[in-house]
Formats: sequence, structure tokens, C-alpha cells
Amino acid sequence: MMNQFKQIEEVRNLEPLVHNITNIVVANDSANGLLAVGASPFMSSTIAEMEEVATIADSEVMNMGTLNDEQIQAMIVASQTAMSMNKPIVLDPVGVGATTYRKKAAIRLLNAFQPTLIRGNAGEIAALANEEWQAKGVYAGQGSVDIVTMAIKVAKTYKSFVAVSGKTDVVTDGTTTYLIHNGTDYFTKMTGAGCLLSCLCGAYLAKRVQPNIEDVVTACTMYAVAGELTQTKLSAPSVGSFRTLLLDQLSIIDSQVVQKHARIEEIK
Repeated sequence: MMNQFKQIEEVRNLEPLVHNITNIVVANDSANGLLAVGASPFMSSTIAEMEEVATIADSEVMNMGTLNDEQIQAMIVASQTAMSMNKPIVLDPVGVGATTYRKKAAIRLLNAFQPTLIRGNAGEIAALANEEWQAKGVYAGQGSVDIVTMAIKVAKTYKSFVAVSGKTDVVTDGTTTYLIHNGTDYFTKMTGAGCLLSCLCGAYLAKRVQPNIEDVVTACTMYAVAGELTQTKLSAPSVGSFRTLLLDQLSIIDSQVVQKHARIEEIK
């Protein structure tokens, strides 16, 4: 199933350069997480170098976590450059449902370029689907709308892959949908866990002849399994230890381990 998750080894061999315009809260963990899986992080949001950076990078990850006007413009320049070279773009619309500014910014970005993947929590995807959802800052919040239905709606609207993180991850291209029944509650206790996943998706989509939904499923499953295995190594409940051990697990995980533990359900 899923080509035996071969992308895990391919990323380590290819060492893709992933350009991140991300937020100040998660930059360090995101960079180290990329290094752990074999990718190379490039962390920059200076408009003056965006065209040059996007030209040499293998993929783009746009993260709205600590957003400002200059950063929005940098995202547009970098992503439009990447689009012109057929390079993958990941948009992480952090907190898009929390404020009017963020919602307008997300719509502006989506009008300026077409993401290969939109990855967020349920609340963020609900906001993009214009569904009612009680946002909780940049965190998921709660609502009664079916998450799979929302994800499919957003995928069809923006012609992008969509990945929704939660107790069960949802990945869809609008036609085929995968449910990933792996993971750990520790992800909800560590800020930036979803942001790191967006970066990993950027790495797994990079250097592909044609980006494929399986690349996203592999990234999400690998990360979820890594979280599960990390939790088993804790001698006592500890968010700090989980954060450190997660990087260790990401650095050693391979396709055979993921294949053994993966619990994936396909919906057509």
C-alpha cells in the first residue's frame, strides 16, 4: 500500500531544499524537523531575495502563524516564482478563522497563487470552506460540520490537495480521500506540531515529476507514526521530552516501520 512509503528514503537521498516563510514561534522546530527527515531548510521572508530563493528551492511552505503585510507580499512573490517553475507550494493558513485580517490575507494569497497543498486543522479548513466553526485562537476550536466534507469542498474550490490534522487526519484531492488513524494527543500539547507537518509535506512533495496525493499521505502517516512511537518512549508524561524525542524519531524512521504501523482507510 502507498508504494511501501518509499518517499521516506527518497527524501533522505534527494535532500530537497525547502523554503519556509514561517512564524517566529515554530521556526527552530520546523528547521530541525526538516533536517531530521533528510531535507534542507531555508528560512527567509525578506522580499528582496524571494525570487532568487524560490528559484533555487525545491518547494515552498507558506505559514500564516505570525502574519504581517510584508510577509504576505513575500509569500506572493515566492509562490508566484515557484508556480512559474512548476514547484510545489504548501499553504498553512494558521488561525485563518480567528480574525478578519487573517481571513482576508488567506483569500488574498489564494487569489495570488494556487497551492499544491493546503494543510491545516479542522477550524482552519472550516474557515476556508465558509462553514460555521468556533475558533480558538490559532488552534482548532470546535464545530459540528463533517471534516471530510469540508476538506473535499476546499480541495475542489482551490484545486489543491487538502490535509486536515486531528485525531484522525484527512487527506483528499477532492475525489479520493484517505483517513489516517495514527497519531498521539501529544501533538495537541506541543505548539507548532501542525506547522512542522506542513514543512514535512513540503519536503515530500519536492523533486517529484508530478506531485501526488500519495506524497501527502506518506508525510502525514510518517509523522503520525513517529508521534505514536515517540510517546511509547516516554518514561513519564512530559511534553518537553516528547518534543525532543520526536526529532530523534523523525531522524531514524523508515518505510518499513511506517508500513508496519500505518492505519490508513481509503474513501472514494
